[in-house]
Amino acid sequence: MFCRILFVALAIVPTFSFAADVEITDDGNKAVVTLDGQPFTEYRYTGYAKPILYPVFGPGQKPMTRNYPMVKGIDNEATDHPHHKSIWYTHDEVGEIRFWMENGEGKTAKDVGTQVQTSIKIDGNKIVTEDDWRSADGETVCSDQRTLTFGVIGEARYIDYEVTWIASSGKVIIGDTKEGTMGIRTNPALRLKADPKKGNHTAVGHSINSEGVKDGQMWGKRAAWVDYWGDIDGQVTGVAIFDNPSNPRHPTWWHARDYGLVAANPFGVNHFEGKPDGSGDMTLEPGKPITFRYRFLFHTGDAETADIAAAYQSYCDQ
Repeated sequence: MFCRILFVALAIVPTFSFAADVEITDDGNKAVVTLDGQPFTEYRYTGYAKPILYPVFGPGQKPMTRNYPMVKGIDNEATDHPHHKSIWYTHDEVGEIRFWMENGEGKTAKDVGTQVQTSIKIDGNKIVTEDDWRSADGETVCSDQRTLTFGVIGEARYIDYEVTWIASSGKVIIGDTKEGTMGIRTNPALRLKADPKKGNHTAVGHSINSEGVKDGQMWGKRAAWVDYWGDIDGQVTGVAIFDNPSNPRHPTWWHARDYGLVAANPFGVNHFEGKPDGSGDMTLEPGKPITFRYRFLFHTGDAETADIAAAYQSYCDQ
């Protein structure tokens, strides 16, 4: 009932603005974000196994994420991993339920859960939601509260993504697996390696992390931030992802593949470091919520030109 009433209120007064730059309009299925009247992103919270941000436009209105599977048949886009939907937050093996994978990917319905939004409000330049992580049987495994904040820094655009895990149904184990957690599937131009057999014939991407590790060597490494860039439609454009220093297990590990998946994952110690299975487990206790914060910074130029190291320090100083 609360959710329905909230949507009615949003329908009556659908538009919110922040400093005349950020405007968010909610229609009951998605919240559309614009910057100075230009499309930035949409927070789509119905129609998928989890809420996603899609599309996402960087400086110069360059598309920053893959279209598949939301839009199919796009040239130069691989059609692998349909659960890699633009930008999302989820994790496998939460209370022994899989949330990273989705039904139809070789998993039975009993294995796979979904994230269901239970409330949403718009607060200036922020989207604030509550969500249940539910099993295929409809039982709530745990819950979360999310705050997504949108803005600009110079010509760069950012999304701050905060998630607070809540043990709403009793103690739950967040499991040790590489399949998670704060993820983006980048524009195919930012891939580090092409794969013509899977549909991608052009890859011009480069990457580096805060420790100076580059490209494919970044997988499974710990770092405070990572940055990916490349020529997107004639403009060198990139996306940096920042791990907030307040996050548990900072600096995080990165599930960063050469085909465009980049995910901050503080739980997959077994896979990343070869330690015994369960080394990365984290227990979510009733009355003891756990909060993670990240920033996506969409910028022009490479990591050096955009001075990502300084941008990260500024983020930490806020």
